[in-house]
Amino acid sequence: MGRISRTITLAKVSWQVLRQDRELLVLPVLSFLASIGVLLAIWLPTMAVSDLSGVASEEGGVDAVVAFAGLASALLLSVVGVFFKAALVAGAYERMSGGDPTVRSAISRATRHLGGLLPWALLTATVGLVLSALRDRAGRLGQFAVSLIGMAWEAASFLVIPAIVIDDEGAISGLKASASLLKRTWGENLASQVGFGLLGLAAMVPAVLIVMVAGPLGLVIAVPWVALAVVVLIALGAVFQTALYLYATTGAVPDGFEDSPLREALATH
Repeated sequence: MGRISRTITLAKVSWQVLRQDRELLVLPVLSFLASIGVLLAIWLPTMAVSDLSGVASEEGGVDAVVAFAGLASALLLSVVGVFFKAALVAGAYERMSGGDPTVRSAISRATRHLGGLLPWALLTATVGLVLSALRDRAGRLGQFAVSLIGMAWEAASFLVIPAIVIDDEGAISGLKASASLLKRTWGENLASQVGFGLLGLAAMVPAVLIVMVAGPLGLVIAVPWVALAVVVLIALGAVFQTALYLYATTGAVPDGFEDSPLREALATH
């Protein structure tokens, strides 16, 4: 079985696990709502005190208030995203450990690990901002090099959140743990990104067809469909990451994945 097809199979198994705790699908929704709240809290005051008719100031530089708002937005959105991803991992871990997770228990476990999650959110946001700045200033070859660095960062940091939530690692030690597991998990790591990407594209097809057939009225169905697909894919990704981390670190197949190709996936590395 190829890595990508195996990842799609693992995604199906992840759904079987997630179906037992569908209330966890609320977490990506809460993440979205919290992100909207963060943006409103930052940009409504910013628009009140800044002249946004032109992004640049009279001196030709970026308006300081706008620049600060942009930086704050990036950092806080990262905090929100990391926290709720951690809550999903916490819920998945509880289920795979034989528990019966709820939204409250998942958020509670994530909250207990804020000491590792907050620094990680700020670190990964900073890396993203630096890479984005380098990409904007680089030529075509430089952009390609920055993209490779970004891919390497994504691969090395793929299991940081499970490391923090499950094994109480800090941001740096979690990154080291994730990177150390890369030798065993790199194939499934990269294949999961491709596989889940393909699932995402497949999920978008019905929405596109609806809009093509029904025109603008089709958006009434297409938009909720896309939103639901995104929520499910985010949750499935967290379940998959949790299972991959548990098997890579313990050698034991997590509950719910006994009949999955997870053991086969890592046995090839």
